[in-house]
Order: sequence, then structure tokens, then C-alpha cells
Amino acid sequence: MGGLTLYPAIDLKDGQCVRLRRGEMADATVYSDDPGAQAKVWQDSGCRWLHVVDLNGAFAGQSENAEAVRAILASVTIPVQLGGGIRDMVGIERWLVAGVRRVILGSAAAKNPQLVRDACRSWPGRVAVGIDARDGYVATEGWAETSTMRALDLALRFEDAGVAAIIYTDIARDGMLGGLNLEQTLDLAAQISTPVIASGGVGDLADLAALKAASGGRRGLIDGVIVGRALYDGRIDPAEALDLLAA
Repeated sequence: MGGLTLYPAIDLKDGQCVRLRRGEMADATVYSDDPGAQAKVWQDSGCRWLHVVDLNGAFAGQSENAEAVRAILASVTIPVQLGGGIRDMVGIERWLVAGVRRVILGSAAAKNPQLVRDACRSWPGRVAVGIDARDGYVATEGWAETSTMRALDLALRFEDAGVAAIIYTDIARDGMLGGLNLEQTLDLAAQISTPVIASGGVGDLADLAALKAASGGRRGLIDGVIVGRALYDGRIDPAEALDLLAA
């Protein structure tokens, strides 16, 4: 079956659902103070996955919005992938046991690649790697630090680890509604065998159509796309997006 998966984004800051611009915590728009209810809205609209990020946790290096995440898990039956502040096997296990379908390792993947391998071995199919790039180079610690490692090099490091997906975000486009960085996303996907989830900058249905056309709708090259602000602002209707991506 072809088609791409739509992942509505729920970014958590101080217990609220927010969207940032270019990852700046000081530039946050609050969309809901009830993360569980927001999660149910996306489930009721037909979405089959949720993408949840603990923004405070990404900076702190540990889970900071646990109560909000638990509220989301209690409110929906669709699978949830969770990132932000998950940096060790204890944290990974805690969330997988709590009901998270897939954990996302970002900063930990860049700084401790063995953790990714160990986690994939312990929980096959339930570990994704988040690669957040600024000008093609990996950013960590809630995007506060930019490394000297290229995004592609980090992705290639995990080709034989059993990672479920690579979530690729262009920081400069995130929350800006100006469209995905299709060139870099497709270039990355073409050079690895791990499925790629595109993220950062989707502003309207045309952006989703462009991604679908460019990827040929083939699973395994581009697996899905994360959409945040455009859904919250009503620029994209979930039903229309789901129809377009599933076609």
C-alpha cells in the first residue's frame, strides 16, 4: 500500500501545546492548555499517529512534561511517538512501558550512538532517531547547539542498527510555514535505507502535494510527514491532508 503517514505535532512547553518558530523557546504560540483533549481532536479527525515532543525536556535533558504526555496517552488509542529529553535506557523503557509506541532519540543519538544500538536491540521497531539540522549540520540540546557533524553522516551511522525511522527537521524552516526543505530531505532519504519522516515548514496542502510527488508516494523513501502550525492555524484541513497523502 502506498501513501504517506500524517503526524500531527504536539509540542509541549510548560504543560501546554505550543508551536515555536525556528526552535526558539521565547517565540512560542500557545494553542491549547489541555494536551489530552488536543490529542483526541487529532485522533477524531482521522489521524493514525501522533508526534509528541517535550520541549522543556529537550533543553533539560530529562522528561519535564510527563504529566501532559500521560494525559495524551490516556486520551487516545492511536500510536504516539515521543521525543525530548530521553537520554538513557531507563528513560526509554519508562516511556515504552507507559504506552508510547516509539521513542525518538535526538541529542542522545548524536552524542551516544551506542545507546541507539542498545535500545534498538532491546525494543525492535520502537526507536526512531531525530536529526535536526541547521544548514545541513546536526543541532542538539533543544537546537541550542550546532555540531560539526553532517546530518547524512549521523543517519548513515545507524544504517545497520534497526532504527524504525529517521525524523529529519530543517530548523530554519520549522514553524515558518514556508515549505519543507525538499531537496535536503529527499537527498538524505535517497542515501539511506531507513524510512525518513519529513518535518519543518509545511504551510499548506501544496507543500504536502509537492512532497508526495517528489517522493513518488513510495514508502521506504519518505514514510511520512510531521505537520504542526499549519494544522493548528487551520491552513490545512486534516481530512484533506489524509486523503492527499493516502492517494
